[in-house]
Amino acid sequence: MKALKIAGLAGALLLTLAATPSPAKYAPRQYYSSWSYTSYGYYYRTYYYKPYPSYSSYNYHYVVYYPNRPYYYYYNPYRRVYWGRSPVQNDGKAVYSLLAESHRKGTLNEIKEDHFPKPGPMPKVPEAKDDVQMEVPPGDLPTGERLPKAG
Repeated sequence: MKALKIAGLAGALLLTLAATPSPAKYAPRQYYSSWSYTSYGYYYRTYYYKPYPSYSSYNYHYVVYYPNRPYYYYYNPYRRVYWGRSPVQNDGKAVYSLLAESHRKGTLNEIKEDHFPKPGPMPKVPEAKDDVQMEVPPGDLPTGERLPKAG
């Protein structure tokens, strides 16, 4: 009887393990973190991505938001340059202004307004080996005491 119970428990355990999804299989390919505030007067969130689905970890870029500007600016910390922007008010649409390589700079002050092209579709996931586009940034603006009050 004891052997039957052990065999039954072992069988149940095997069924449970077989039915449990693999975390890597269901991990998102890309996602955005929540907002953080800096003492320099801007907010940022991290955009995490996998260049391809089986990539073992995440790479990241930053999304920078200045309360006095109507855009989310994308910053590549590996190359230390801003490389594009997406309008804050995008009605959930995938729109992005991808800067030409020659116009990507380390500070926004170095980038002329006319260097940003007319918004088009979201670009491919950085370093992607396929044509998967970046997700539209979430529509939630930062909230809290540090956000300037309207009016």
